Amino acid sequence: MKIVCAGGGPGGLYFSILMKLQDPAHEITVHERNPAGSTYGWGVTYWEELLDRLRAHDEPSAHALHAASLPWKNGRARIREQVTEHHGDQGYGIGRHRLLALLAARARDLGVDVRHGSAIDPAAPPAADLLVASDGVGSTLRRHHAHHFGPRLTEGRNVYVWLGTPKVFTSFSFAFVDTPHGWIWCYAYGYGPEGSTCVIECAPATWRGLGLDTAKEDVQLRTLEGLFAGLLDGAPLLGQDATHPAPDWRPFRTLTTRRWHHDNLVLLGDAAHTTHYSIGAGTTLALEDAMALADALGEGGPRDAAFAAYERRRRRELLSVQSAARHSAHWYENLPRYIDLPPEQMFALLGQRHSPLLPYVPPQLYYRVDRAAERLEALRRLKRWLGPRLARGLQARDTERR
Repeated sequence: MKIVCAGGGPGGLYFSILMKLQDPAHEITVHERNPAGSTYGWGVTYWEELLDRLRAHDEPSAHALHAASLPWKNGRARIREQVTEHHGDQGYGIGRHRLLALLAARARDLGVDVRHGSAIDPAAPPAADLLVASDGVGSTLRRHHAHHFGPRLTEGRNVYVWLGTPKVFTSFSFAFVDTPHGWIWCYAYGYGPEGSTCVIECAPATWRGLGLDTAKEDVQLRTLEGLFAGLLDGAPLLGQDATHPAPDWRPFRTLTTRRWHHDNLVLLGDAAHTTHYSIGAGTTLALEDAMALADALGEGGPRDAAFAAYERRRRRELLSVQSAARHSAHWYENLPRYIDLPPEQMFALLGQRHSPLLPYVPPQLYYRVDRAAERLEALRRLKRWLGPRLARGLQARDTERR
């Protein structure tokens, strides 16, 4: 086949790798509109389960990814001036620049033509048997065919900004700061020896009250450094990256689409769906989309049947992730409900923020039941049974309202 990928992010690059491994005769071109080495953000996160799936599909790229990543297991939260820690699952951070460079190098080694500074005209794309829109939430190809794909964007209540710091965090760290204008908080994780990602979030009223909506770049960064001094230990905060230095506050946009394919065009990753950044799943989901699409095409049936199988599989697999993302965003939007609990309870419920039950149960009662469920198998089974059913019911209700 002749395959063209619009977008040289993790999903598009990994899909090109998998298709070359299936058949070296495939003619594959990846078009990335940005120059080489230019990308938004600092580091991304993923978990051990993703590594297992990557190893099963392409051991060399999985090995390179693992070797370039910074591991952690513990979570650490600073609430006002109190600090609490919890042990968790194995997680990793990797610089986005490094991840893209590794995947691009692997793709080129296999014979993929990776072109940077090359944009596709959505009205006149290159001739191809298969055209993959892996060009993010702002996908020009999806927008050009919006009447077929039926995209729907909804904005969250809070605003956030993606920053970096040279301080290297060896645990996934949170800091919650009380200000005269409301709470502001930070998620921080290391991605390599050069530094860490810091995502800062607050309600719009807090953002405006602190003057972050109008202050110049240097004033914003100094204000945030002062607020999170206990977390940063004197390290500075840095703008998005060298090419986008100014802080860019925005509400998170959740994208859903009615369909994922049209003729020879198929959506992948953020071009098809987004999930709130607080669950750290964006890169993982793009890579899993790439695996699922390559698997479906590898079955050897008609292209449209492969597209349909890919979409069915990924929609099914995304149900629990999208539910977790909605509840995670809702937890942070309702932070005052939890913030005055004892720090160890508050941090434990932060870890349970994906639960569809939590918004409907008094926080302290939920905490006590959850602790009991860890000891009693019957309660664990009830929680596992009830949670997904409530999530499906709430999703069905939301669908009917639309």
